[in-house]
Amino acid sequence: MARPLRVTAEPGRTRPVLIRPGLAVGGGTPVVIAGPCSVETPEQIRAAAQAVRRAGARMLRGGAFKPRTSPYSFQGLGEEGLRLLAQAGQLTGLPVVTEVMDPQEIDLVARYADLLQVGARNMQNFRLLTALGEIDKPVLLKRGPGATLEEWLNAAEYVASRGNERIILCERGIRTFETYTRYTLDLASAVAAKQLTHLPVIADPSHACGRRELVPAMALAALAAGLDGVMLEVHPDPARALSDGEQALTPVDLERFMAAAGLLSGTSAADSP
Repeated sequence: MARPLRVTAEPGRTRPVLIRPGLAVGGGTPVVIAGPCSVETPEQIRAAAQAVRRAGARMLRGGAFKPRTSPYSFQGLGEEGLRLLAQAGQLTGLPVVTEVMDPQEIDLVARYADLLQVGARNMQNFRLLTALGEIDKPVLLKRGPGATLEEWLNAAEYVASRGNERIILCERGIRTFETYTRYTLDLASAVAAKQLTHLPVIADPSHACGRRELVPAMALAALAAGLDGVMLEVHPDPARALSDGEQALTPVDLERFMAAAGLLSGTSAADSP
């Protein structure tokens, strides 16, 4: 690093990020965040939330504002999606995480979400990062697909430098020459981020792999590497998903993963044989 950063003040000594009383990321027990890529309908997000709760995951994810490669792809439901996501979270008792894309929308998203996500495309949106540094909400910062480890940590520093150090880093794959997978999950850099900073680090193997059959194994690898959790896309009916259905787990897939990780029915990975 060119100069000492706030986020590297205590390298290797993870400071848990409190989401709500009784739930923190980085506290020793892996946290699974799960839910659909996009909030589509009231029935879809309720079914997804119930599946996530039933499997034992601790947080519900869902996109209301969706930055898509094509301008003709589904862009999300906006505030209506936020409202539906929050209602599903309240129904199941799950905290919710969703993406914020614009500094002017931070207050709106913060009214509904427990954890605000900065997507990979916005990792170096410095106005957004600076504004998120001035709120009293935790921030999930995804790594950009073309970002180096140093650039990722400096993006986190933009948030921390304005006073908000409740930051969770998320490795979601980088662009390489490989075309079979959507991106390449860089677990080495994720582990390095844990060693260099005091921030919790999680992985998103759904976006990294782009293929649901690879997601459970890579999620287990992330937990085996010592990361603080994983974010997984789960849809009640992936074949009918309006976005990223090919990488979404089914509810049954999620339950199988939670069992394999030792996180089903209140067990933890540390208790697994």
